[in-house]
Amino acid sequence: MIVLGPLSRAAALAGLLLTAGLTAAPAYAGPAEVALLKSYIGEWRGRGTVVGASTESVVCRLTLSQGNQDKVNYNGRCTLAGTNLSVAGTLAYVDANRRFEAAMTSNATFSGVAVGQKRGNGLVFNLRERTPDEEGKDMNISAQIALNGDAISVGFDVVYVESGDSLKAQVPFSR
Repeated sequence: MIVLGPLSRAAALAGLLLTAGLTAAPAYAGPAEVALLKSYIGEWRGRGTVVGASTESVVCRLTLSQGNQDKVNYNGRCTLAGTNLSVAGTLAYVDANRRFEAAMTSNATFSGVAVGQKRGNGLVFNLRERTPDEEGKDMNISAQIALNGDAISVGFDVVYVESGDSLKAQVPFSR
């Protein structure tokens, strides 16, 4: 079994905080879509565990703020085994694609596309991505973030293709 290093865990953890690729299309959302996104503006804190070769605690914080036009910006940071992961991006409803989308950059060089769907009174963003780790070995990443009422829940699974080793996490956030 491979013991996963801090940078490898950080790259996997990037799936934890709203993973997405940058969206070039303008967002012209209706009032309901904009209101739903803006209802999550504020400070969020999360604590959970990452299970892989060992079990480790992860502590996260996430700030959502008013962006340009009808977008919501976010900045997040997670700490895991002495490693920090930072992410920043934008949430928007993109009329041209008729869907919610998230855009992200991270210090772990991870990016992907997260598509959001309205479910009940909230939103669920899903990501499936295959990307290399810092050693060039492929990882399959599945991540989901659910924004529901006054809570955010983030879960992810990372499987290293060559070895089959995996990381799993679930982190609930609250204001």
